[in-house]
Amino acid sequence: MNEALLRSLTPSVLGILVRRGADFAAAEDAVQDALVEAVRVWPTGPPRDPKGWLVTVAWRRFLDATRADASRRWREDLVDEEPPPGPAPAVDDTLQLYFLCAHPSLTPSSAVALTLRAVGGLTTRQIARAYLVPEATMAQRISRAKRTVSGVRFERPGDVATVLRVLYLVFNEGYGGDVDLAVEAIRLTRQLAAAIDHPEVAGLLALMLLHHARRAARTAPDGSLVPLAEQDRSRWDTASIAEGVGILQAALARDRLGEFQAQAAIAALHADAPTAGETDWVQIVEWYDELAGLTDSPVVRLNRAVAVGEADGPRAGLAALAALDDSLPRHTAVSAYLHERDGDLATAARLYAEAAHEAPDLAERDHLTRQAARLNTRLHR
Repeated sequence: MNEALLRSLTPSVLGILVRRGADFAAAEDAVQDALVEAVRVWPTGPPRDPKGWLVTVAWRRFLDATRADASRRWREDLVDEEPPPGPAPAVDDTLQLYFLCAHPSLTPSSAVALTLRAVGGLTTRQIARAYLVPEATMAQRISRAKRTVSGVRFERPGDVATVLRVLYLVFNEGYGGDVDLAVEAIRLTRQLAAAIDHPEVAGLLALMLLHHARRAARTAPDGSLVPLAEQDRSRWDTASIAEGVGILQAALARDRLGEFQAQAAIAALHADAPTAGETDWVQIVEWYDELAGLTDSPVVRLNRAVAVGEADGPRAGLAALAALDDSLPRHTAVSAYLHERDGDLATAARLYAEAAHEAPDLAERDHLTRQAARLNTRLHR
């Protein structure tokens, strides 16, 4: 079963059902039913036109659900609109669906969660991890969002800021998670940048390109993580870096700074350094100060503590870290790194082991476990 094909077709099928009059929540349920049916029957007899097959099955599922509550006349009207046989039109509705899911009746956080689940294809667990909340809490948020928009005609699209937040989270999950969505997020952000003259859209596109440029160097042949300082910089995509820097410079010149531009500036400073030792950490701290002022995000302040540790020494970094909630994801790993740099190998080894236990995925867990083992070996020589 080609799961990537199903994932790529989902937004277009969902868009066709919405355009034909299905409310979003019912359309999403119908598409999910069609996907389940595809997983069941395609391995033994894949259709010649997968998209057309999904549209037809999803529409029939929608009709079946509608018939339970609708009058006879309404049922007949809907049947008349059933898609005709033949290939479905090749229309990419994905970006439009992102805007439609960012509906004014939803709060920004609920709109982001609904879009990530319904259009982005992320699991509830992945979305909860991105928001730093329990999975049950996120499941309730998504359910409430579905109930809010149930029966609503999606005629008023949401704002750009909400769509940018969705694209950012989709990219982050594709870049570092279980589902490869990074290329799709870049594609959609390019579309948005071509349609809207907005410095934060440009900032997000620059940020994505600069991070994606380092992707080939982020893992070793055995799949293990390679920290930024140890990456082979000859494997970085210099064309993507140049494009990202150019887009960022044009956005910054408009003097309308936003969080994505600030993040891209930090990524550009990393990309600009020929070696890890030549990184301009002082300027990176200054950009983190700007970013913290824009977002007041605890994750930003955690990353700032690392930068302070590089710019002013590990004890300064630990002092910055002490002001933060130690329950933050990766707080323990950052503490371990700064203690190691300060020469306290025993504390660092213990903290690396604790961080491995807290790690959200197997690759990070293995990396932190190796760090703990490396220090324990040094301590017991």
